[in-house]
Amino acid sequence: MSQAIVFAETGGPEVLRLQSAEVGQPGPGQARVRHTAIGVNFIDTYQRSGLYPTPLPSGLGSEAAGVVEAVGEGVAGLRPGDRVAYAGGPLGAYSTERLIAAEHLVKLPDGIADETAACAMLQGMTVEYLVQRTFPVQPGQTVLWHAAAGGVGQIALQWLSAMGVQVIATVGSQAKAEIARSLGAAHVILYREEDVAARVREITGGRGVPVVFDSVGKDTFESSLDSLAPRGMMITFGNASGPVPALSPLELTKRGSLFLTRPKLGDYIASRTDLEASSAALFSRLRDGTIKLSPSHRYPLAEAAQAHRDLEARRTTGSIILQP
Repeated sequence: MSQAIVFAETGGPEVLRLQSAEVGQPGPGQARVRHTAIGVNFIDTYQRSGLYPTPLPSGLGSEAAGVVEAVGEGVAGLRPGDRVAYAGGPLGAYSTERLIAAEHLVKLPDGIADETAACAMLQGMTVEYLVQRTFPVQPGQTVLWHAAAGGVGQIALQWLSAMGVQVIATVGSQAKAEIARSLGAAHVILYREEDVAARVREITGGRGVPVVFDSVGKDTFESSLDSLAPRGMMITFGNASGPVPALSPLELTKRGSLFLTRPKLGDYIASRTDLEASSAALFSRLRDGTIKLSPSHRYPLAEAAQAHRDLEARRTTGSIILQP
């Protein structure tokens, strides 16, 4: 009997409920996975709140690591006992055990712990597609990264600094500033206390940066646009402070023929080839020590609501996992 977090209505963390369910045997193309660690991400709060609509009632969570318990007909390359991880597919990772299409699973290499994988897959592959495919960052460039002490930000700082990229990091407190510096940030801006765009212009000699990576949303959107060099790219990939305001395309022209994109991971790992390439790039950096990662906060599965409260209140840094 599996235990799973579900919600029947959208709202605050209080709508999350723990319930029991029979998992059953995997059908064709499926695997039954017993979870050992479950990732918690900001997108989970968007789905719970209704910002990203999902049919109800629903499970929650799209990232986990675990062990294959059984496979269905037609599944090749996986067998019971294999350690696997995933980020994507139908919601339902907040559970002790589940059925999932085998095409979403990747095998975990030796040397990568389950907890590491559970907090690295979604956030790490997000960094991969942002810095290697959405905007292929080059050594020697200077970029702006918001919320740099968060889970995605901490991976990005390590990834980019290893490439020889200078990162201007924004954070919300002195404690988070120290974290960002320790992970390779060349410059740190306290976005609640400083004029972000003015500081970026100062750091870059008035030029601005070629790209901004912004997962904060509403609170940083204007300053992000104002931090860009002509023909720069604004990448908004999250809404931690709320959705960004409506924007006339003419505003991009006025600011120097800017580019604006709102990507999501699912479109960058939609094919099996892209999924394997993205996860392999991440695993390589975890194994060679370029990225050092472990969960900063652990909660029992039954305390998923508290994990959401702490995440939304920005009481956390780094990555969060639920323990089945």
